[in-house]
Amino acid sequence: MAVKYIIGIDEAGRGPLAGPVTVGAVLAPINFKFFHRIRDSKQVPPSERALLFKMLKREGKIFCVSSSVSHSIIDSKGISYALRLAVKRCLEKLEIRNSELKIFLDGSLFAPEGYLQETIIKGDEKIPIISAASIIAKVSRDRKMIRLAKKYRKYNFEIHKGYGTLLHRELIKKHGLSAIHRKTFCTRLISA
Repeated sequence: MAVKYIIGIDEAGRGPLAGPVTVGAVLAPINFKFFHRIRDSKQVPPSERALLFKMLKREGKIFCVSSSVSHSIIDSKGISYALRLAVKRCLEKLEIRNSELKIFLDGSLFAPEGYLQETIIKGDEKIPIISAASIIAKVSRDRKMIRLAKKYRKYNFEIHKGYGTLLHRELIKKHGLSAIHRKTFCTRLISA
């Protein structure tokens, strides 16, 4: 059967000290033309990312999903396992026969076996559908961290989103780890 759809997949939150890792996936018809402003989420200011996220979600010809895997699974099974699980969950949400599609993944991500897939280093900079997935992943994760900041006020997650900034590291040293910190990522900080 001929390929009718493509899926782009990217992640956000591989390296933070706290919170989930989030994978974004975008499904589009093979001939879909993305907006000219779509590019890797790291190259887009937050306000423009939010606008692109809204545009992607409202576009009637494409489908966007995300899946987050918690800090506790990252600690117990590892980040590679968490990423594979999030990719699998995204594909399940899209509910499309794998014989009709090709998946493009960024960096070191892989779909489960049985899918026609291609992993592209720096794909989020080169392939528009992966760039779109990076926007979905990043905005979804950032929003989750902003919500968590309301529960864990001492850590200012709304500012650094759990990444290992100087401010975040100082707050960990002052308050210890919260319930959503990745203990396996913070061993040097808590033993120092």
